Amino acid sequence: MESNCKSIVWFRRDLRIEDNPALAAAARDGSVLPVFIWCPKEEGQYLPGRVSRWWLKQSLIHLKQSLKSLGAEFVLIKAQSTLSALLDCISAVGATKVVFNHLYDPVSLVRDHNIKQKLSDMGVSVQSYNGELLHEPWEIYNDDGNAFTTFKAFWNKCLDMQMEPAAHIPPCQLVPAAGKVENYSIEALGLEDESEKSSNALLGRGWSPGWTNSDKAFNEFVENHLLNYSKDRLRVGGNCTSLLSPHLHFGELSIRKVFQCVRMKQIVWKNEQNLFGEESVNLFLKAVGLREYSRYICFNFPFTHERSLRGNLKFFPWNADQARFKAWRQGRTGYPLVDAGMRELWATGWIHNRIRVIVSSFFVKFLLLPWQWGMKYFWDTLLDADLESDVLGWQYISGSLPDGHEIDRMDSPQVQGFKFDPDGEYVRQWLPELARIPTEWIHHPWDAPLIVLTSAGVDLGSNYPNPIIDIDLARVGLTEAISIMHTKEAAANANGTDEVVFDNSETYANSSIPNVVVKGRTPFSAISSYDQRVPSMQNSRSKKRQERGKDEGNLHGRCDGGESLKMDNDLCSTAESSSNKKQLTRSRYAFSVPQCCSAISKDASAQVQDSSDLMDKWQEEIDSEKMMNENGSIHLHTSRDDITNEYERSLI
Repeated sequence: MESNCKSIVWFRRDLRIEDNPALAAAARDGSVLPVFIWCPKEEGQYLPGRVSRWWLKQSLIHLKQSLKSLGAEFVLIKAQSTLSALLDCISAVGATKVVFNHLYDPVSLVRDHNIKQKLSDMGVSVQSYNGELLHEPWEIYNDDGNAFTTFKAFWNKCLDMQMEPAAHIPPCQLVPAAGKVENYSIEALGLEDESEKSSNALLGRGWSPGWTNSDKAFNEFVENHLLNYSKDRLRVGGNCTSLLSPHLHFGELSIRKVFQCVRMKQIVWKNEQNLFGEESVNLFLKAVGLREYSRYICFNFPFTHERSLRGNLKFFPWNADQARFKAWRQGRTGYPLVDAGMRELWATGWIHNRIRVIVSSFFVKFLLLPWQWGMKYFWDTLLDADLESDVLGWQYISGSLPDGHEIDRMDSPQVQGFKFDPDGEYVRQWLPELARIPTEWIHHPWDAPLIVLTSAGVDLGSNYPNPIIDIDLARVGLTEAISIMHTKEAAANANGTDEVVFDNSETYANSSIPNVVVKGRTPFSAISSYDQRVPSMQNSRSKKRQERGKDEGNLHGRCDGGESLKMDNDLCSTAESSSNKKQLTRSRYAFSVPQCCSAISKDASAQVQDSSDLMDKWQEEIDSEKMMNENGSIHLHTSRDDITNEYERSLI
């Protein structure tokens, strides 16, 4: 033990004191200076969205209190350079060591390597630890020494390996390193703009960030919900998944603790011959494995945040249609389940994993939009936005992974609706204009008789859009696109490796996010007051709001054509705000999440339900854009309903 050692503990996405290897090592060695450095400039186009920044702020407040109770002051710094900030801290306290826990996304890997190298050259000891995964990515390879490219083989290998046990007990006391360092207030970091606070207040009704709260949420899930996980996770309404993904993303909850506790349940239920419990545990652990796999893929294939893992998709003719992209993100595609999911995402920052799969599949297979656009939009708007998980999710859906969805697979939104929302309650909650549609027509209102639509107050093309594209036409379009892809691939192969091939997907990934502005306003800043705002409006009638009684958390995912689009104020989302951020050359980051908490869901949907103003705004947008298929006469195909090979991308 180096009793005289002064260590800088650099916190990032490991905002806990329990089972935190870097913090534990520093506490053993001597005095510590815990530091969090907020450097928006280094985040580039992947600056977290409004709801992610809200969570980060609350988690930092919680951690600051915990560290103070152990005797150490948590230093918060806003800087232009992480390295410069660390050097200032080292100089201020005379530190001889810097410790931190690993991150695995491409940006963090490059930054961490450079910082470690420069500090080592200056004589400062640097030590990093695994506080994020069950196994390090560089520890898992096949018999030939190559990285796995299918999840099943990867996860089987992981389960066969010995795992280091989690150290659940946090340090009893911390010795603070003497010295004066400029300490920013939490408000001075600028994680939350003043105009965002009213929207963010709603988040606090349903979520409880912070590492001790994550522990409560995990225990609640294991004791009361894990047993029924295999059945409940299929429901798209209500709190039917673990809701742990935001806690895991910010490192408030140790994944090793999660894995070990759930495995203990598995052993107990196996001894009791509880087959239903065993099935639930296996599915939950698979979700844990997918989170591991997402880091593994990004580490071993660092280009996957912008290019497909399967090389032939670089020939795919993506359609950079900004009007379609806009209709999708605003929930105006004319397909109720897709629209309900996108409106919930816009209002709350959260959607069930199954809805994520459905809306992303529609985005790629029906609209032929570049998957990188959707991935970036999810990054901007999800509460549990996670680059590596988002990369895995969107690559899986787009046919970019060897064991993902086939590129020609098209799942009908109508069929998916009757499968996962059979009573139509989810659609009615988020599409109030369809609330009176009978259940038999709720997922395909365009087929309903005129008298049914009239009695339900639905005027297709007016207060609810006609389908943006006929399913038959979408199927033909996808088939033609695949044919073009194969033709170009064959031509490239015939001409040998010397031929220079234009990579369509790369272009869209790096330069295709529309620059959206509000009418009469300047473009969004990096942290905009219009960032994915929950609409602020008065309810026309008083309605008792159901609050969530227990803290819960689920394990868990662009575009720019150079021209500006116009939107109404209340329809702005995080994707628009981040589109103004300077695009990074060969950018480096990525997508995924579960159904929103009941408190947020009830409150946000009540605002939508009771507001004719919001519907008027949506109507103005509909009128301003010529939607496709005005006659709405669509014959719905029943696509493959075998949800086989489905990554349970709920990431728990």
